[in-house]
Formats: sequence, C-alpha cells, structure tokens
Amino acid sequence: MTNNEPAGAGVPHIFPTASDRQTGLAGKIRLRAGTPDAVLAVVPHMLGFYPSRSLVVLGLGPRQRVVVTFRYDLPDPADFEIADDIADHATHVLGRERITAALLVGYGPEELVVPVVASTVRSLIGSGVDVHEVLRADSGRYWSMLCDDAGCCPPEGRSYDPGSHPAAGTLTDAGLTAHPDREALARTLQRPAGSADRIRRATVAAQLRLSQLVDYGAATGDPIPRLRATRTGRREVQRAIRRYRDGGRIDSIEHLAWLAVLVADLRVRDDAWARMDPAHSADHCRLWTDIVRSAAIEFVPAPASLLAFTAWQSGNGALAVMAVERALAADPGYSMAHLIDSAVQAALPPSAARMPMSPAAVAASYAPAPITGTAQPQRRRASRRSRVSRARRRARSAGSKSAGSKSAGSKSAASKSAVAVGRSKSAMARRA
Repeated sequence: MTNNEPAGAGVPHIFPTASDRQTGLAGKIRLRAGTPDAVLAVVPHMLGFYPSRSLVVLGLGPRQRVVVTFRYDLPDPADFEIADDIADHATHVLGRERITAALLVGYGPEELVVPVVASTVRSLIGSGVDVHEVLRADSGRYWSMLCDDAGCCPPEGRSYDPGSHPAAGTLTDAGLTAHPDREALARTLQRPAGSADRIRRATVAAQLRLSQLVDYGAATGDPIPRLRATRTGRREVQRAIRRYRDGGRIDSIEHLAWLAVLVADLRVRDDAWARMDPAHSADHCRLWTDIVRSAAIEFVPAPASLLAFTAWQSGNGALAVMAVERALAADPGYSMAHLIDSAVQAALPPSAARMPMSPAAVAASYAPAPITGTAQPQRRRASRRSRVSRARRRARSAGSKSAGSKSAGSKSAASKSAVAVGRSKSAMARRA
C-alpha cells in the first residue's frame, strides 16, 4: 500500500535498503544495528525519508550488520488480518534471504503499532528468527517493547533526535540523504515549477524531428525507415549515459524532452536498459530523474521505468516505488514498470537487478527476420546458373570456368548469414 491508498489495499510496499548493495556507497558503508538512538538515526537514510505510521524491518547478518531493510504502512484503523498479512510477508522475505536475526521499529501511536508488531514478532520467532530488539518511536520519543525495566526504559519513553546523531551526518555526507517524508521524496520527480508549457513545446518539436528522420529514411530508400530514428535514438541516449557517468548533466529541457521521446522506442529503451551497469547506478539515477522531470506525460513510462530499475540497483527502494508509480500513472499497463514493481515488492535484493542481455544481444533480438521465401528462389537461381555453366563447359574446353557458379556460392553464404541473424524478439521485449 502507499500513502495515497487506503490501509490494507493490496500488498504493502517494500523498500530494500542501500546497505544491501554490493557496489557504490554500500561497498564503503557497513551499517550495524547499535544503540536505539543510532538505529533510529540510520533508518530514515536507509529508506530515503523519515517514516511515520510504519513498521520497519531490519534483517541482520554477521556482527549485526544490516543486510536488508523494508517498510510497511500500518493499517489505520488497526486491522488484525492485515497485521497477519504483514507478518507473513516479512517472515517470507527474511526466510528467502536466509536471514536469522532481525530488529523491528514501529513508528506511530501504540494502538496502531502494537497489533502489527505483535503478529510479526510471533511469526518471526516461530520461523526461527532471533528478534534482537523491538522499538516504538512517536513524536520524538522511543520505547523498547521488549524491556519491562522502568529504570532502563521509563514509561514516558526516551527522547531522541535522529537528525543530530553522528550516524546521520556520516550517511548524509556519503550521499544517503533522508527527505522529511515520503511526499517530499515524491516531489523530487515533479516537473520544475512553471515548465509545463515549455515541456509541451519541446515535446512537439522532438516528435516533429523524429518524424522527419523517418521521412528522410523513406525518401532515401531505407528498407525500414523507422530504424533510422532508432539508430539516432541509441546514439543520443548512449551519449547522455556517458555524459552523466563522467559527472556531467543536461540542463536543457528541450534536450531532455528529446531524450524522453527517443527512449519511448522499445529498441532504444532496451539498449539503454542493457547498459545500466550497477557500478554507475547513482549516475544513471540522476540521468533518468532529469529526463522524467522534463518528459510530457505520455513519454514518462519508459524513463520512469528505467529510473525504477536503477534505483532498485542502488538499493533505493523508496525511489524505485516512486518511479514505478509515475510510470503507471501515465500508462497503467506498462509492463516494464509492473515487472520492476513485482521485484521490489518481493524485496528482491539489488544484486538481482542485472540485465540478462548485452547491448549487442538486444540489438540482435530486434534484427528484422529474413523475408519468407527469399532463400529458396536463390537456390533455384543458383541451380539454373549451374545448369547453364555445365552446358557451357561441355561446349568449351574442359579447363573453362564459369563465374556463375561462384556467384551462386556467394549468394548462398549471404542467405545463410541472413537466416542466422534473423531472430525473434527478446524475452525482455515480450514482457515490456
């Protein structure tokens, strides 16, 4: 569920944490579950925003290192059936990842937190997971739900300030910022203020430019005129990818709108998808965020889905979900967005966000198949030439050679190459 859906509507959204990554920032940062103050300071940076009315589950590995984090919206009002669904899902995720220890944090009033926490703790312990700690945080105070010692855990709770904790500063300096709330994170994907008319004009110009490329291809005799636009799209998007990897940026709305129009072509989108190397996930997130913010509504799904994929790669599950929501708001049936949403909701780790195909394999999967019946007439023509050649050889000296048979052999090899190159579209293209 999301903040704009009624509690209990569907499976709650899951947010894998950046600490789950094997590359980038996570290769340098090892988050551990320490004191309650430290945990409460770290969680917002792992999610990308400060949670409220939520259950956050931290899966712990060796030496209490946080290896996965995911969040659920609390049902409001309390609903025990939904609480059991959340517990079952959390238990399934930790079991699938073979995680045997966890720490829970419930954010919100006691009447909403307790039913979900109680069900989740019961389910986790029953499956063999060691629950190290259960905290409840609300209005700047926290309580340990496993401690009955009033001297250690007073009934009024203990105050905490997550933003001032040293761990928060360390994570912010490392690039793991925390937005005030989920809505603030969503606003990072909104258009620049007052840009709607400019984006529309830029999109119309981009569409006209693309149409002119196709018309030019037809006028110059291209067998498939549309492929001229596709080749241009691949070059332009690849150039943008390199630019962002080098630390650059594109500030022009016109340029970004042009890229959004180009990447709507599945051949261009899938070529870009195959180039999403996890080592550059932060740069790729910047690129697709900029394109999404400058895209007309009808051209949002492709760059938003690519943003969702790269955000998942980087461990930013919250941003991945936001991007999926943007894609599906523009096109509710966009398959790539549904595919990535399923992976994120299943709490699959960022290490699973890898393309199974190289750019060359993607290009080959879209190569036009040979025209049916082309090879057989070539063999018939070759056969006729061979008969003519044999007749000429009989009429000439035994040492004469016929160029016709050589030509037939050459065409036969070309025919075999054409058959070898012709393939069906990739599974990726069929899904999305």
